[in-house]
Amino acid sequence: MKSKTKTIGILTAGGDCPGLNACIRGVAKAAMHYGIKVIGIQDGFRGLVENRTISLDSAAVSGLLTQGGTLLGTGRDKPHKIMMGGKSMDMTDVAVANMHRMNMDCLVCLGGNGTQKNALRLRESGDIPVLTLPKTIDNDVAQTDVSFGFDSAMAIATEAIDRLHTTATSHHRIIVCEVMGHDAGWLALGAGVAGGADVILIPEIPYDLAVVARHLSERRRNGKRFSIIAVAEGVRSKTEAQQSSAPASKKKSDKSEKQDKPAPPKESSEEELHLVQEPVASRIARKLQQLTGTEARVTSLGHVQRGGQPTAHDRLLSTRLGTRAGTLLAEGVYDVMVAIQGGEAVAVPLASVAGIKKLVPRDHTWIETARLVETCLGDDL
Repeated sequence: MKSKTKTIGILTAGGDCPGLNACIRGVAKAAMHYGIKVIGIQDGFRGLVENRTISLDSAAVSGLLTQGGTLLGTGRDKPHKIMMGGKSMDMTDVAVANMHRMNMDCLVCLGGNGTQKNALRLRESGDIPVLTLPKTIDNDVAQTDVSFGFDSAMAIATEAIDRLHTTATSHHRIIVCEVMGHDAGWLALGAGVAGGADVILIPEIPYDLAVVARHLSERRRNGKRFSIIAVAEGVRSKTEAQQSSAPASKKKSDKSEKQDKPAPPKESSEEELHLVQEPVASRIARKLQQLTGTEARVTSLGHVQRGGQPTAHDRLLSTRLGTRAGTLLAEGVYDVMVAIQGGEAVAVPLASVAGIKKLVPRDHTWIETARLVETCLGDDL
């Protein structure tokens, strides 16, 4: 095939995750197969604005398949909102000018929801072709069955829950394990089911701690003297969910009532330290300890979920997505995201992806599976 694309730039943006290097390798090798020149852009969109690039030839991408992180570096800067000299500036024109100067026919962006939006905005504002690939451990990018990085993070979270079972059993404790995921519960749900968590709390199902406490107490009455709770970082209680969905007029009225009340006396500096917002997992553990009388501990996995080598699944997925991107570039197909749908790598319009989050449906088979093995999801069902 004679390629319709001569030169591409490739960058990674947003958070790091396993599979980025494998995907860079897949895109670059496939592009080079069609005779396309590949320019690596360092540290996300900021690198494009600051004109920091490296050449990606066969030697540069050799050995990347098994490595975690990203060879190119990453960042969360947005082309239209980059801090320069202490000020937020729109650098879209600079980014576009740098692409033209390097004769790039298309900009390939590897990233999650924010990257999809930034790529589309750059396309619309700068009139430059883009192509994206779905990267996130949260698995919340729309129009794709799965994002690379998710399987690796789920494996890490599952192993952590496995290990927590032994210490919870030894001390007869409740252990709350906080898992990443932002506003989506895919990671906590998948790892919770795979790790045998007794309670799984996800953002899509607002929780009632009284329901959870009853479930834990029933376990103890049945001779099970420990419990593991997997909590997604974006969970909300039923009360919090109701408040956030209240009509605007009601919220305004509540705000007015609060303003009419006299201001409380100013706290001392020592007391003000306790006003820092308590992490959700810590708050849940503290309240469950009060409700059940059972000692509770918290483990927050944090960034360990994003580190390390990608799983075999993510290596294969990243390579498939990357090589498909290379073929699409050779065909001159732009302004799409390469997705996995029904096991096939396909091109979907970027406009149908950007700004849309893929959340866990209430009727998803993983939720049904969790309920059938007697896992409490924090609701009355």
